Amino acid sequence: MTAAPPPTDPAARLTGLVRALRGHGLRIGPAETVDAAAVLDVLGFADREQMRAGLAAALLRSDGQRTVFDAAFDLFFPLGVGTPEAVRAGRDGQGDPSAPPEGLTPPRPGRPDPLRDELRDRLAAALAADDRAAQARLAGEVVEAFGRYGSGPAAGSAPGSDGWSAHQALGRLAPETLLARVLAGLRAGAGDPDLSDLVLADEIRRRIRDFRVLVATEARRRVAELRGAERIAERAVAPTVDRIDFLTAGRGQLAELRRTVHPLARKLATRLAARRRRAARGRIDLRRTLRRSLSTGGVPLRPAYRLRRPARPEIVLLCDVSGSVAGFADFTMLLVQAMSEQFSKVRVFAFVNRTAEVTGLLAGRDADPARLAARILTEAKVTGYHGNSDYGAALGEFAERHPDAVGPRTSVLILGDARTNHRDPNLDALRRIAGRARRVYWLNPEQPALWPTGDSAALAYAGVVEMHSCRNARRLAELITRLIPV
Repeated sequence: MTAAPPPTDPAARLTGLVRALRGHGLRIGPAETVDAAAVLDVLGFADREQMRAGLAAALLRSDGQRTVFDAAFDLFFPLGVGTPEAVRAGRDGQGDPSAPPEGLTPPRPGRPDPLRDELRDRLAAALAADDRAAQARLAGEVVEAFGRYGSGPAAGSAPGSDGWSAHQALGRLAPETLLARVLAGLRAGAGDPDLSDLVLADEIRRRIRDFRVLVATEARRRVAELRGAERIAERAVAPTVDRIDFLTAGRGQLAELRRTVHPLARKLATRLAARRRRAARGRIDLRRTLRRSLSTGGVPLRPAYRLRRPARPEIVLLCDVSGSVAGFADFTMLLVQAMSEQFSKVRVFAFVNRTAEVTGLLAGRDADPARLAARILTEAKVTGYHGNSDYGAALGEFAERHPDAVGPRTSVLILGDARTNHRDPNLDALRRIAGRARRVYWLNPEQPALWPTGDSAALAYAGVVEMHSCRNARRLAELITRLIPV
């Protein structure tokens, strides 16, 4: 891979980077863009990492945005262009860069794989030495050797292919299986004898994770050269944590979401407290305002207000904890519980086809967020004779068994996708709940285009209460601060 020359059109690359970041929800205005252009003018292109740090300082507002920025930066300001020279035939700069080195053609299944073995040996040495430069070169070689679509063990490279896959390359190389070899090498070498095997193993795992990131970055760079950086930035760059779709989030992403609960709760609590302070100033008291204006020649410079004492609202959460919706309900329950000081009362109810109060499971700092969904399913009676969700039965049981939970000061948030498995939606029960509550809002993690499909009763429920699409943490924060009354 040849080193990247200074971009032929730096302004186009910078504006492309800004558009990509905006597409991922980062708020970047003209002022930040102008500052970033000034950074490029001052720093130049000689030191790429210094340029990365300068642009990040000009464009970003929080640490949580850095992962998206780094991935997009690598697309618009890549480390190099073309094919790594190390994988050319004979490693002497000659031959077809798209062909594997002579004598190292991909083997048939069950045959030895000299190319894979060689790369694994070199990677083990680079991991043991923590040689980042060698790992970066190896990432390019691994993608070239194994990442091209159609380059599996039985297929060989396909020169006409126009795509590259980090997943395919890493699956063929299997760097995780090098842990024992690298650990043995460090233990036998001149490593620190005071470090335990457990500490060394964690360090090696970190290095392997970093190498996987290098491979993924290299694969994205190659695809961006073929299909355009902006297109790949839109589709292949992972979103920020607050924009992860609740229904498609994996286990690791849900764990990362849970880690953001308390910082997000503090931010939302500050907003609600500010709204409550503003709401304490009621309408203008005309008589007192006119009396004050006598001291200023009849000009009402200091208006007087009728003071209010806004009460803190009561919150009731009614959460579907079945299937993929559980991640959405789990995060929302933790968020509202972390904000409990902003409400006079918080009660949480969970259901699959039966309704049970789970407020006690969320109380206390000893509650384990990672095990919340499992604890609810095992310790609360949320299922009956079957394990499928039944909104009609759950709403009916809540309306009959917990009438004391809802009063004229209560805001009820119902969390779920409204998919009833073709059972009776029991709209009358929802009407009874709405008749007793101050407000009832339904937060649906599905996009509105899916509401009329399949077994969804979303449109029917939306005719009774307000229903809002809530697919990620950012949207949830907006809805909570907008819908919760003060």
